[in-house]
Amino acid sequence: MNGRFFELKKEKQDRMINAALKVFAQNGYRHASTDEIVKEAGVSKGLLFHYFSNKLGLYQFVYDYSVRYMALELSTQTSARTTDLFEILKQIQTARLNAVKGYPYMQRFLDRSLLEDTGEILMFTAKKRELLENACDAVRSRIDYSSLPYGADGRKLYRMLEHAADGLIAERFEDASFQADMVLEEIIGYIDQVKKLAYRQF
Repeated sequence: MNGRFFELKKEKQDRMINAALKVFAQNGYRHASTDEIVKEAGVSKGLLFHYFSNKLGLYQFVYDYSVRYMALELSTQTSARTTDLFEILKQIQTARLNAVKGYPYMQRFLDRSLLEDTGEILMFTAKKRELLENACDAVRSRIDYSSLPYGADGRKLYRMLEHAADGLIAERFEDASFQADMVLEEIIGYIDQVKKLAYRQF
């Protein structure tokens, strides 16, 4: 991590991080413009390159920052005592949406990073992605699938609700009505509905 960058005021840090997340998420690494990033952040190009030597350095920084931030949210928003599939799903979605309150494009940036095809980016993200994957795996490993009604496929239910949450977040983001708390409420409503149906059906 860039120690000098964190000496800046938090408001300026976040403006620069959010600008980079937005431009990289919308355009991908190859087509992202540092001119657009500094314009979005309201800072000079000289200041940006004072802290990040080039576009690659900036991308690597915001990627590392994002996986660490998301992993931290997962660790603080989930409980080691919870084993119920549906409650764990709620906690994971709470962590994700809590992160995007401060960094609206963070999840979209991480999703877009999976599509990158630049060699230096692929090598860097492959190493760093493990941190977030391990944090997610640690939470998912707590799920007690045996507590579900007989005949219910917990892994399929998990995947179905995970995809539904992803789709809802993307839909709300695209129609400019994205408010993290409202989207979380919607997602929790879907999870609760499926839980009721699962226990009623089996």
